[in-house]
Amino acid sequence: MNINDLTIAVIGAGGKMGQRVSNNLKRTEATVYYAENSPAGQERVRDLGLDVTPTEKAVEHADVVILAVPDTVLGPVSEQVVPIVKEGALVLTLDPAAAYAGLLLQRDGVEYVCAHPAHPSIFLQRTTEEEYADTFGGVAAAQHAVAAVDSGNESVKPSAEAVIRTMYAPVIDVHWVSVKQLAVLEPTLVETIACMIGELLKEALEETVNTVGVPRAAAEALFHGHIQVALANALRGDNPFSDACHIAMGHGRQLIVKEDWKQVFDDSVLDETITKMLKIDTIKR
Repeated sequence: MNINDLTIAVIGAGGKMGQRVSNNLKRTEATVYYAENSPAGQERVRDLGLDVTPTEKAVEHADVVILAVPDTVLGPVSEQVVPIVKEGALVLTLDPAAAYAGLLLQRDGVEYVCAHPAHPSIFLQRTTEEEYADTFGGVAAAQHAVAAVDSGNESVKPSAEAVIRTMYAPVIDVHWVSVKQLAVLEPTLVETIACMIGELLKEALEETVNTVGVPRAAAEALFHGHIQVALANALRGDNPFSDACHIAMGHGRQLIVKEDWKQVFDDSVLDETITKMLKIDTIKR
């Protein structure tokens, strides 16, 4: 599927992800309409050199409608947009939480896909300043994307993948999973665990500097280098940890990590996490 053959509507084009998506789509020859409700967002769209189109007009003939809005408003936005999209249109969301929770308005004859960027890997080989600077992805550093067909129609994958590869470009590969698997990846694996650990690392650094009194430059130098070594050793087996390191690691696990931490992978915990994130009472799916 050639993306230049598609008509695309971006809803929420002036938001954080909307701008990233729009900036990549504008480089194609596809017919793209950019919709944004807020005056500030409309100004950001115009700053990208793009025209703002009313939502109703933007989705009228769109083959693919991208809902680039926060998960917390995807339900109401889908209630506004889905009834007016054309028959056979593909509605593409960027995060799995709302899809997993069953908040998207469902309509027969409309296909649903969720696609989330993986962000550039810490192990990605970078060669240019632009690639090093692009830690989020979608600009210069290559990344993977993970997607799920929510409506069950696998035939939508080629057109969906053409859009996914463009809006998150440069993309190495698009990995297809189920909606639930995507929800386990995000939030459980990457937010509940990885992002939480990242914030814990920051707190540990500040404790080392501000409470223990180690000079910041020395602490950052040793800490940042060892984070890379720790991840390379643990995730890729680059170099084995020393026996003494294993003893310290075991002691740290006893002091910091709860024995029942793997409960975060239970369905009930996933549901609880997503209801908290979306500020809803229950999962409807």
